[in-house]
Amino acid sequence: MSPALVASQGEAGCDEAGRGALAGPVVAAAVVLPPGYHHPLCNDSKKLSPRQRQQLRPLIEQAALAWAIGVADVAEINRLNILRATLLAMHRALDALHHNISLILVDGNRFFSYKKIPHRCIIHGDGTYISIAAASILAKTHRDQLMEQLHQQYPCYNWQSNKGYGTREHCQALITHGPCPQHRIQFLKRFSKTAGWAHRNIEVPLKLEEQRQRTIFGSQKEGG
Repeated sequence: MSPALVASQGEAGCDEAGRGALAGPVVAAAVVLPPGYHHPLCNDSKKLSPRQRQQLRPLIEQAALAWAIGVADVAEINRLNILRATLLAMHRALDALHHNISLILVDGNRFFSYKKIPHRCIIHGDGTYISIAAASILAKTHRDQLMEQLHQQYPCYNWQSNKGYGTREHCQALITHGPCPQHRIQFLKRFSKTAGWAHRNIEVPLKLEEQRQRTIFGSQKEGG
């Protein structure tokens, strides 16, 4: 794990969690670590157990020179698309850093320029640079916490366990109960076609939700 691309107190790592889920927000984190920071467990959040991520979260938050979380909710994902919503969440995290940033390291291959600050997109960056790894851990643990809170409102989908991803259990719950306002409309349409589980309990509410959103966003455009 590389400590930094450039040894600087202004290098921010940025990553997201929840981009591929069927439900819930997408969450991004931005983290600025002290130069030379190292922790033997700090790695891509997907390579860590839930217990390890929870152990690392307070250590990262205490050691960081700055850290922040940004969120894009389901309404924004449905309106913008998941890529734009993800980058919006990243920009919100960077807005909340309150730190002088000189370089942004982003996990992945897409990013919208932020305040003319240089950035570098790095595929598998969360397994390469420790600041991105730290951001991946914070994004994941904060999103998991949000999904556990949403589970209290919609317990039938068991989001405390699957975190909104397309597990067999979640898909069966969708067929039984239909979608709720925290489900991503376009995701469900694509996923149901791919998985072959199109069902009236899903299709009818999806069409109604699409009509509702077209009405809302159409009214917003007309009103300026």
